[in-house]
Amino acid sequence: MPYTYTHPHPAVTTDIVVFTVETQALKVLLIRRKGPPHEGQWALPGGFVRIDESVDACAVRELEEETGLKGIYLEQLYTFGDPDRDTRERVISVAYYALVPLQGLELRSGTDAADAAWWTVGGLPVLAFDHGRIVTMARARLTAKMEYSTVGLLFMPDSFTLSDLQGLYETVSGRPRDKRNFRKWILSLDVVEETGERKAEGAHRPAMLYRMKTPGNVKIIK
Repeated sequence: MPYTYTHPHPAVTTDIVVFTVETQALKVLLIRRKGPPHEGQWALPGGFVRIDESVDACAVRELEEETGLKGIYLEQLYTFGDPDRDTRERVISVAYYALVPLQGLELRSGTDAADAAWWTVGGLPVLAFDHGRIVTMARARLTAKMEYSTVGLLFMPDSFTLSDLQGLYETVSGRPRDKRNFRKWILSLDVVEETGERKAEGAHRPAMLYRMKTPGNVKIIK
């Protein structure tokens, strides 16, 4: 005799915190909700997991459907399951964070998103559901992980100077870095290489351009 389930089942969603850096500011991607609840309010991209898909596949699908982004780095952040976090029903959300270079990205809104836009992390509007808490946790995780991994390189375009990279680390961490020590550290990791080209920066000598040796790969630093 087959087992009969007598307990109600919660719904499962994914929410994605997408970070980028522009003009020395850390930014996060938000969508404006098209329907209730929180109609017209800004929120993180995401949605309900289908019965035949994994949570990872749902995150990838919802991100592309609501913002047009695809093929970017995603990492699970945390599971949020407070009983009253969604007024529609009991909803558990698996949150992710993503890192992208702004260069070459094209946003578009779709499905249940009326708009999609980048917002500076320090100037976010009041977000729907518990998405403000999710962004706060994702920012803390990102800041910590940049100290023991090469995840910060995922923000960079195809080629960059070491000054560009140092500036990015300072923006995300919120603290200055010694130029000599930073360059020594990043080069010792053997994750970037010279392109053979240089970038003119004002009246100074053109700076060497670098690129990642293995684009999209994150190295844990021991």
